Amino acid sequence: MKTYVCEVCGYVYDPAVGDVDNGIAAGTAFADIHDEWVCPPCGMGKDVFVEEA
Repeated sequence: MKTYVCEVCGYVYDPAVGDVDNGIAAGTAFADIHDEWVCPPCGMGKDVFVEEA
């Protein structure tokens, strides 16, 4: 699965890891994360994430 990076703080969402602390199980694709989810370090929304090259 593809990883996505926050353009504001550089946090990388890795589907293999998920975001367990915020209710996103490992194995969850970025597209399947609910729209209300925010970047754990900076609090920005999904719209500031871009697919990592």
